[in-house]
Amino acid sequence: MTSSGLSLSHLSPVANLDAYVRFVQQVPLLSPEREQTLALRFRTMGDLEAARELVLSHLRLVVAVSRQYKGYGLAQADLIQEGNVGLMKAVKRFDPTRGVRLVSFALHWIKAEMHEYILRNWQMVKVATTKAQRKLFFNLRSLKRALGAEQSVTPDQAEAIAKELQVSTDEVLEMERRLAGGDTPLELPNEDSDDGSSSTLSGPIALLAAEHADPAELVAEQQEGRQTQARVTAALATLDERSRAILTARWLGDEDEKGPTLHDLAAQYGISAERVRQIEASALKKVKTALIRA
Repeated sequence: MTSSGLSLSHLSPVANLDAYVRFVQQVPLLSPEREQTLALRFRTMGDLEAARELVLSHLRLVVAVSRQYKGYGLAQADLIQEGNVGLMKAVKRFDPTRGVRLVSFALHWIKAEMHEYILRNWQMVKVATTKAQRKLFFNLRSLKRALGAEQSVTPDQAEAIAKELQVSTDEVLEMERRLAGGDTPLELPNEDSDDGSSSTLSGPIALLAAEHADPAELVAEQQEGRQTQARVTAALATLDERSRAILTARWLGDEDEKGPTLHDLAAQYGISAERVRQIEASALKKVKTALIRA
């Protein structure tokens, strides 16, 4: 894990979370004066040792924040890893001249990285895509507990939550439904295989749309194709009949068939091959200019 050349890979919580937590709790906190000095050294001189000390002294903050998200079924060690990335981003962007302590500034970046990690991993089909849905996703559980709603919320409770988070009651009920749905494995063992392994896809993954099969993209491509064809037709209309015929024969014929050579067209029009080449070059230039102006 690196940021601005700062490496903390040897402090990974994945190997032994308990030992990691004990270590970060032993790292001394910084006084405001020391924090200011270190931050200025890093900001003005790029002192990585100063940045390292700033990060180390705030690792306990990441651990504390990670405990707030233990209810999403993800490993706390992984949450801490992501939070540490956010902490390093905060140190990189921290401006000590603004009169704000690093702990306050870093909190946003730590939570942002954890939020993104949770949303990426909690379900394959995203449960929170808009700003209002994200707010619901990360606050619905705690608000339900505060209202005593251990299972599904009542209409009155949904209304209270909606008012608290400044969203609609329908959005609260929809998020409640999504969260209650749980995760479904994307791939399921093939029943025809003794060991559950098979090259044949099974489960929801088998129903996923093929690549580049988004209807919106297909419609957009078709529309763009029709517009391009119309522009080319209009550009060709600016040419004289012979120039248009030569350009069409040379460049707009069937891709599966070999087009006529310069000598073939020279014989057809009773001119030299060089003259055909000149007409072709001039026609291409006119068409290109017309397309640019279209």
